[in-house]
Amino acid sequence: MLNHSTAINFKENYTDPKSDFFRFYAPALNMAWLPGAADAQPGKTEIYGVHDFLTTFVEPDTQLEPGQLFDYNSANADVLGWLITRASGQSLQGYIQANIWSRLGAEHDVYILVDRAFMPVATGGMNSTLRDAAKFGMMMRDGGQFAGQQVVPAVWVEQTLRLNRRNISNMSRNKKYRHYPWLAYHNMWWVLNANPGEYAAVGIHGQVIYINQAANTVMVWFSSQPGASAANNPEFHAKLDAARLLAAQIAE
Repeated sequence: MLNHSTAINFKENYTDPKSDFFRFYAPALNMAWLPGAADAQPGKTEIYGVHDFLTTFVEPDTQLEPGQLFDYNSANADVLGWLITRASGQSLQGYIQANIWSRLGAEHDVYILVDRAFMPVATGGMNSTLRDAAKFGMMMRDGGQFAGQQVVPAVWVEQTLRLNRRNISNMSRNKKYRHYPWLAYHNMWWVLNANPGEYAAVGIHGQVIYINQAANTVMVWFSSQPGASAANNPEFHAKLDAARLLAAQIAE
């Protein structure tokens, strides 16, 4: 799940209004408008919230083995949010606040959107200020530390950049991403170059936390680019290329 290679038979499509994403997942997430979707009632709608979608709609792809192919899918992130809640005994927002956000010296509160069943969404809709997002990136850049305290384990950051052949081949086998600079997707991060510690968190419509450990640099940008996906999106890659060139100059 962390590497989005779960071999599930659900293809995420943000642009086709007839896709399964728009018809079922997006209304459950409470992140898309469809006629009558807001009037749906629990108990009378088969897929009301995200939990319903994950348990009743998502099925395995019988043509693939888990771990065989990278294919980014928001369902993986929502399952991870569910696992965090079950393992910690806390709400997702409570866990993030207690273990990460309150330890970053954040200047502002963050807010998390809820699905149609009023449960927190893990896959998107987390809103912060730009400076606070940069502090999260600085924590990851510095091996999980911020202001002298270990926020996340250093081994987690190290392992994120420790790629194997499968991580790399899983990315190259994906037709949507093979022609772009991503080396691999590992531990929920997009890796550009593991050796200088160059990797990024990417959200739809162009949200990015770019990290380059060798350059001791973090760059964050919020966007409203028309295309949701980063794949095959020249506006997205123009900004990413500019960030990489700037970081390379700083590293010199």
